Amino acid sequence: METRTLGTQGLEVSRQGLGCMGMSEFYGAADEGEATATIHRALELGVTLLDTADMYGPFTNERLVGRAIAGRREQVVLATKFGNVRGEDGARLGIRGDAAYVREACDASLRRLGVDHVDLYYQHRVDKQVPIEETVGAMAELVAAGKVRFLGLSEAAPETIRRAHAVHPISALQTEYSLWTRDVERKILPTVRELGIGFVAYSPLGRGFLSGRWSSPDEIPVGDFRRGNPRFQGENFARNMAIVTRVRELAEAKDATPAQLALAWAMARGEDIVPIPGTKRVRYLEENVGADAIELSDEDLRALDEAVPVGAAAGERYPDMSSIDV
Repeated sequence: METRTLGTQGLEVSRQGLGCMGMSEFYGAADEGEATATIHRALELGVTLLDTADMYGPFTNERLVGRAIAGRREQVVLATKFGNVRGEDGARLGIRGDAAYVREACDASLRRLGVDHVDLYYQHRVDKQVPIEETVGAMAELVAAGKVRFLGLSEAAPETIRRAHAVHPISALQTEYSLWTRDVERKILPTVRELGIGFVAYSPLGRGFLSGRWSSPDEIPVGDFRRGNPRFQGENFARNMAIVTRVRELAEAKDATPAQLALAWAMARGEDIVPIPGTKRVRYLEENVGADAIELSDEDLRALDEAVPVGAAAGERYPDMSSIDV
C-alpha cells in the first residue's frame, strides 16, 4: 500500500489506516480472536496506522491492540488518545485536558499497550475548561521525554487548532469525514492545510451506513451504538438510504462495492487525508483495502459531489454533540 505523510514533522503512514474501536465496544459483541486476525491481516496488506484510545472498552481496546502487535511493533504506526475520562465500570466521567491528567493518561496507555512510546498521541476531545496551551504544553513534554513521537487533536475547532499548533507542531487532526459528513470542508480542512497539518478521517463509511449493509434500523443489533444514532433512526434512516442507493449505483459502474467507492472518494480528496475505516472482521478489512486500487476520474468525483453534496445527510452525527469543539 502507498504511504502518505501527515503534517510536516515526518510522520509517514499507510494511505489507509485501521480503526480498532469496534473490536472492543459500541458495535456489538467482541471477538478477540477475529479482531487479532484482522489486525495481523491489515499489517500483511500494508496497513501501518492502527488507531485506538484509552476510552474504548474502556481500556480493553488498548490491551487488545497491544497483544496483537506484540512482536510486530516495527510494522506499526500506533495512535491512541486521551481526554474522554471513563471509569473501570464504563461510567463517563467528563473530559480532561489538564497537564497532570495528560501525563497520567499517557503512562497508563503505554502500560496497557505494552510499548515504550506511542507514535501519534491525540487529545480525543477538547477540554473547554482548560486552555489548549496547557494541554498541548504537557503533550509536548511527552515528546521531549520520548514517550510520544507526534501530536494530534480530534474534533477541534479552527481557532483551537491554531492555538495548539503555536505551542507545538500538530501533525494530524482526526475528525469525522465521509461522503455524508462533509462539513469539515468549510473551515476545518482549509485551516489544517494552511498550517501543514494532516487530516485523519474517522467513520469514513458513515459508521457502516454507506456500505449498504442495512435496509432497516431493525436490522442493527440490540446494544449497538448505532441504534441510538440520529442518522440511523426513523425518517432520517429512510432519507439517508437514498444516499446509499445512489452511491451503490455509482459503485457498480466502477465494479466496486459502496464501501470501496466511499473510501476511494475520501482518499481522492487530497494527499493529506488518511481514512481509518473501522472493522473487526478480516473480510471487511480486505474489502476496504481493495479501495486502494480504485482510481476516480474528475467525472466520477463530480458525480459523487452531485449525489451527496455537503449537508445531504439527515440527522446529527451524535445523539449529543456537546463535546464537539466548535
